Amino acid sequence: MPKVLISDKLSPAAVDIFRRRGIDVDLKPGLSPADLRAIIGAYDGLAVRSATKVTRELLDAATNLKVVGRAGIGVDNVDLRSATTRGVVVMNTPYGNTITTAEHAIAMMFALARQIPEASASTKAGKWEKNRFMGVELTAKTLGLIGCGNIGSIVADRAVGLKMKVIAYDPYLSEKKAMDLGVEKVEFEDLLARADIITLHTPLTDATRNILSRESLAKTKKGVRIINCARGGLVDEAALADAIRSGLVAGAALDVFETEPAIDSPLFGLENVVCTPHLGAATAEAQENVALQVAEQMSDFLLTGAVTNAINMPSVTAEDAPRLKPYMALCRHLGAFAGQLTQAREGVIRRVAIEFEGQVAGLNTRPLTAAVLAGLMSPLMEGINMVNAGVAARDHGIDVAETVHDRPSEYLTLVRVTVETDTLSRSVAGTLFAGSRPRIVEIKGIKVEADFAPHMLYVTNQDKPGFIGRFGATLSGAGINIATFHLGRATQGGDAICLVSVDEPVAEDVLAMVRTLPLVVQATSLAF
Repeated sequence: MPKVLISDKLSPAAVDIFRRRGIDVDLKPGLSPADLRAIIGAYDGLAVRSATKVTRELLDAATNLKVVGRAGIGVDNVDLRSATTRGVVVMNTPYGNTITTAEHAIAMMFALARQIPEASASTKAGKWEKNRFMGVELTAKTLGLIGCGNIGSIVADRAVGLKMKVIAYDPYLSEKKAMDLGVEKVEFEDLLARADIITLHTPLTDATRNILSRESLAKTKKGVRIINCARGGLVDEAALADAIRSGLVAGAALDVFETEPAIDSPLFGLENVVCTPHLGAATAEAQENVALQVAEQMSDFLLTGAVTNAINMPSVTAEDAPRLKPYMALCRHLGAFAGQLTQAREGVIRRVAIEFEGQVAGLNTRPLTAAVLAGLMSPLMEGINMVNAGVAARDHGIDVAETVHDRPSEYLTLVRVTVETDTLSRSVAGTLFAGSRPRIVEIKGIKVEADFAPHMLYVTNQDKPGFIGRFGATLSGAGINIATFHLGRATQGGDAICLVSVDEPVAEDVLAMVRTLPLVVQATSLAF
């Protein structure tokens, strides 16, 4: 039975979901990093919010961990590189709190435009400073969105409803999506120059860190107002404070800070600055939604292999997972076949080409490519799975090409894997027999039909009389029983292939004897 640890406060409904689906779950919020490291090795899954820091040290101790589920959007508290390297799937819940966070940004915009927090504090203090708090209307103002994804799109929709002019800078925003939203897509410099209000809705990455830097703020329209309900670190807080003091920026509203909890900031104490303690997702509805979503996603993964909203691997829906399972087994076996045959003396792997045709061409091929790479890299490196295989291939300079053919196939489904090294190119192709059993159908262009078996021996030889007898006698003399025997040849008397399954692994001394037989070119032991 899979076992999950919830290390932050989550809705009790999330615990109920895990248990109802047959997963052993422990709720232990507030553990110290040392205490968490001491127990994490017993768990297959870890569900967190923002308090738990999933560090490299924690992942080193998480020897059985398969998935980390973040109840929320941002995964700043997860060492994504270390998780990926260790083959741990990292999921988030990007839709559970999108409306709540977008609404908070709109609320902050109103609060800033009408100075509501300061006016409230003044009035409660017994003052009646009606003339002090002169606000601005939002109608007809230009709102500049930095990032127009899930949350930014909702903010844009609400702002259009407020009769604002909305412009957006987002390299991933298509012209069609912008048109559908009623948004004008602009370049970054244009947004800075035109926006009356700038709101940020982008993840924190190396490219977006301090996107509103001192230099960027200097290019903004005088009197601009800045809102950040996305991620701390997107805005240079010291530069923003200076810009407010100088009058360039009329005010700012921040829900997130570079250092949290934010007990000190250069923005504290300034007028026309609204601050909240990371409340973007803090509604009862949002907390319930993300808790339920992360519990369902993690359960699906641990029980069926379905991958939803993963940050570091292709998604596989719960509906697709059973259908893709035999294809993924086929792809992993083909990758493993190619990987085991590629010897160090043949040079470094430079390129992997994966081709899909027939029924498989109509499926979600991204996880199938990941399965091929996992099979390919496993014989070369330890700890490789579908999560980290693509990263491992990239780190080793391997170019990966995927082709989906829309053409008739000799088989109902066909997957071909071609590996190119410094010195050669080798291909292997396979299909599903009876729709579920992986089978090899071609090696190096030679027709050879064979099921994959736990222990196999692959031999290339010259197609001349005498080979089969000597080969069989050698295995018999070593006490090795042949379960199946498959032959193929390119031309009569030319290159030939022998692929046999045996009942036990072939020892290296037996391989050495096979390699010395007349007509044998190569002999390799395979395991699946």
